Amino acid sequence: MKPLKVRSMFDVQALRQDFPILSRQVHGKPLVYLDNAATTQKPQAVIEALVHFYQHHNANIHRAIHTLGEEATAAYEETRAKVAQFINAPRPETIVFTRNATEALNLVAYAWGRHNLGPGDEILLTEMEHHSNLVPWQRLAQEVGAVVRYIGVTDEGTLALDGLDEIIGEKTKLVGVTHVSNALGTINPVREIVAAAHRKGALVVVDGAQSVPHMPVDVQALDCDFLAFSGHKMLGPTGVGVLYGRYELLEAMEPFLTGGEMIRRVRLDGATWNDVPWKFEAGTPNIADVIAFGAALDYLSALGMENVRAHEEALTAYTLRRLRQLEDIIVYGPKDASQRGGVISFNYPDIHPHDVGTILDREGLAIRAGHHCAQPLMRRLGVTGTVRASFYIYNTPEEADALIEGVEKVRAFFGDASR
Repeated sequence: MKPLKVRSMFDVQALRQDFPILSRQVHGKPLVYLDNAATTQKPQAVIEALVHFYQHHNANIHRAIHTLGEEATAAYEETRAKVAQFINAPRPETIVFTRNATEALNLVAYAWGRHNLGPGDEILLTEMEHHSNLVPWQRLAQEVGAVVRYIGVTDEGTLALDGLDEIIGEKTKLVGVTHVSNALGTINPVREIVAAAHRKGALVVVDGAQSVPHMPVDVQALDCDFLAFSGHKMLGPTGVGVLYGRYELLEAMEPFLTGGEMIRRVRLDGATWNDVPWKFEAGTPNIADVIAFGAALDYLSALGMENVRAHEEALTAYTLRRLRQLEDIIVYGPKDASQRGGVISFNYPDIHPHDVGTILDREGLAIRAGHHCAQPLMRRLGVTGTVRASFYIYNTPEEADALIEGVEKVRAFFGDASR
């Protein structure tokens, strides 16, 4: 089959030159990096932004009145403004920096949940959530006496949303939903879910870790109350997460962590808190990586998120078509690439995913094998794990072909071994 010409507005081959790691070899083979749902590679511009900060502007922020401190503070807050613009948040103060999406979701569970949920209140999640949007709510429910309920997953890998207005009950106080499944790639109808939740007076927290890096996301259009995502999944450094929250909700919430910087005044008999969002950013934050994340946002904004989405959708459609031509392969999730992100999970029924991953690694292919921090979903699928390939802006049809060739080698190896 001839490689598909990807429908995008950027030159992928030229773009690949911006990513130093893509030129390396693994086991003597060119690296084919298809583990982007776990973390993405970094362009030279992001790497240079990180180095530049340490070489020219390194200082703590929000405290010093000297030049370096003022420069560092300005650059840090400039990134906050860039994040707000990237997701169309109404103001920069609705953006809280955390270490990752996991911490952002825990912040909501701790700072909002412990003060607004009690015995008998219901938390509605889905069976396809990442553990980061499951475990904090399970733990909270145990502590305050709330009840966790779940929206099921259909055999097609979509949410079972028939009768949504009945699924979201009068006792439902919070709905947690992933925008795009990290294991199936399913794009969920978040706007519809938010509207139904708000009709019942419930808030909605959205896990955007697999959507914000890959498609246009507008928090005002979604009308969500909270949105969490991570910088490292969108070309940025590790150690930077984002929580978007409605300003009035953030203002009413108590701090998650306490100590330096998040205070307004401290006395021996108590303390008062800083303004939003700084009351949620205790201590010295990850200054350099936040600033370098700003360079990642610039890079993606220059490409255009509509173009990022078009590139991934075309590449996903091509890979799905090729995979489904292979004998015995089971592919999970929606059949139509327009209904999924750039994530494809599959299995050979008689070969463990880890064995597939090991052989593919010897071919230079970096994929993920396992439960993808979605064990309840794996049980729903009736498997212990899957093989997952996930795409980003620098992946090509030729790399999709390399994946298919690698998978065929896996089948040949185990076919020969069984003889």
